[in-house]
Amino acid sequence: MPTMADVARSAGVSVATVSHVLNDTRPVLPHTRQAVLDAIDELGYTPNTLARSLVTSRTRSIGLAVSAISNPYFTEILQGVEASALEHGYSLLIADPHDDAEHERKVVQLLHERRVDGMIVAPSADPRELVAYLGRHDVPTVFLDRLLDSPEDGVARFDQVCADSAEPTAELVTHLAGLGHRRIALVAGRPGLSTTGERITGYRHGLAAAGLPYDERLVVHGDSEAAGAERATAALLSLATPPSGLVTANNAMTIGALRALRERGLSVPDDIALCCFDDFPWADLFAPQLTAIAQPSKDIGAQAVRLLLDRLAAPDRPARTVRLACAFVHRTSCGCPAEPEHPAQPQQSAKGTVS
Repeated sequence: MPTMADVARSAGVSVATVSHVLNDTRPVLPHTRQAVLDAIDELGYTPNTLARSLVTSRTRSIGLAVSAISNPYFTEILQGVEASALEHGYSLLIADPHDDAEHERKVVQLLHERRVDGMIVAPSADPRELVAYLGRHDVPTVFLDRLLDSPEDGVARFDQVCADSAEPTAELVTHLAGLGHRRIALVAGRPGLSTTGERITGYRHGLAAAGLPYDERLVVHGDSEAAGAERATAALLSLATPPSGLVTANNAMTIGALRALRERGLSVPDDIALCCFDDFPWADLFAPQLTAIAQPSKDIGAQAVRLLLDRLAAPDRPARTVRLACAFVHRTSCGCPAEPEHPAQPQQSAKGTVS
């Protein structure tokens, strides 16, 4: 098996120079760096990651704690994280906290004990233990998708990245109102999640913009999962005056809502119009095709890695929150006619922001 000394001889440089190229611990002239990389390629040299971590105090690994990894939205986020991490020479250790506060803290501790250089976490609805652990151990961390409330002193401690939620949700509501719907309901996510709160806010803003009153009976919680949304939608349909338009606040809840409608023999959009937050890779295969808000899932994952690497490079810089734009994907479940000659194209819904 070739050694670092073999690489140094082949490239005509010192072992220290090879080490600097591998560990990125000192600037190396481009032609020298390339000579080292060519020698590594030619010899098939594989660095000893464990030995290198003992020298640099870095394992070049990132811990990723995300619930519901089977959800297409989080799967795409994972793909974005993995691609960006690999591009920068990092590997991933992945855990599923199952949206449970106690389990969340445990899996993050396990990742930390495996000496990851930093964490990317989609926090649960009650992240107090998680935040306390990360703060106590000073773990470089980026929160994604779900944001933390601002601390009392107003000084954010963690970097965060998510998609805009309020304005795109308002856009779905005003779109349905523009089609003549006056009773528009929302199947919201799990209470306590920032995404849930922001989408409820957007729903209310959309009603206000359309001149429609807010009726608390038309907001039900599907707990961010299909089964919960099925029950919540059934409750909406049991109202004395059920809604004629429905907004579902994530892709899993869209599936649950569709099941509830099917159980009652209701047709979309003839009996009830439907718009959803989260686009599906197969949303255009539904009959009717789903009008949806598409989140930039892979970009969220990639941005989380960039924020974490920036934090590792400059531990004392101020924390940042990045919000990325969503896109409105206009199809036919809302009741609009199909446009076969001009397939629906995503239209930007909101601008990304950094704070």
